[in-house]
Amino acid sequence: MPVSDKKTPIHQVMQEEVETGPVDGLILEERLGYALRRAQLKVFKHFDEAMREHDIRPAQFSALVIIEGYPGVTQASLAQTLAIDPPRVVNLVNTLESRGLAVRVRSKRDRRSYGIFLTRAGEALVVTLKALSEQSDLTATQGLSDIERRQLLALLRRVYSPQAPEK
Repeated sequence: MPVSDKKTPIHQVMQEEVETGPVDGLILEERLGYALRRAQLKVFKHFDEAMREHDIRPAQFSALVIIEGYPGVTQASLAQTLAIDPPRVVNLVNTLESRGLAVRVRSKRDRRSYGIFLTRAGEALVVTLKALSEQSDLTATQGLSDIERRQLLALLRRVYSPQAPEK
């Protein structure tokens, strides 16, 4: 059966530019995923602006903080902690090494394994980045009180943390 050239109203609507406004009253406002994504976009926008001068992406920042907290962490552990694929961690650590922020050191116990450590430049940068990220979080959530910010963080942790089975 041949396709009709006749345009239906839906085709006319699809060809027109439609202006959208706030989504008030739509089911999206009741969906956790939508709210989380919108909040993430706002928080990441502030984070990106705060880190732009240092050319640091969120995953790089997270890796630097983890390496600072767990000197000698392996790539496999770093991948697991960041919840990303091991090949992505390799690229991430390569980038940190090429920038002189981290180094891989062969493990004395397991010669096949490497621990990751911050360089002096990496240690100094992490101090600056942590202060910038804290201010970025405060700016992004300026509409919340300190108590509300702590409550939101606690609730989000409950969403992504493993939960004990209900009885």
